[in-house]
Amino acid sequence: MENSSLLILGSNRKNSLTESITRKALGQTGFDMIDLLDHKIAHYNYDGHYPADDEFEAIIKKALPYDNIIFATPVYWYSMSGVMKVFFDRLTDLITIKKDLGKNLRGKSAAMVAVGADPTMPDGFEIPFKHTAAYLGIQYKGCTYYATKS
Repeated sequence: MENSSLLILGSNRKNSLTESITRKALGQTGFDMIDLLDHKIAHYNYDGHYPADDEFEAIIKKALPYDNIIFATPVYWYSMSGVMKVFFDRLTDLITIKKDLGKNLRGKSAAMVAVGADPTMPDGFEIPFKHTAAYLGIQYKGCTYYATKS
């Protein structure tokens, strides 16, 4: 695989400022991208039954060959975007009904790019990323925050 990094973009609009800033931040480093807006991801439910067109499992399978996963999201109401939150909620499937897939994430690394209007990242914003990575056995490399206003 030429690119060992996968960007999972969680902006709620196409051609977003978050995408633009993230592409500039990653610069010349090789990466592939999954834009969550291009995929149907059902909200998490406890019974584990999802519509036939749900693409969460396919996204995870697509991510498995990559060594590094970079999550990029705008800051909405002091938290990750809604589309990213739905994706993160579905990670629950990887420790319940799809444990085989979840185990394959161990040993990978993850980082985050956050874009927001405040001069600094909101308190606690990074916690879901950091703790989720630890729970799944992924080495969390940290967050880079880009303020759009000074």
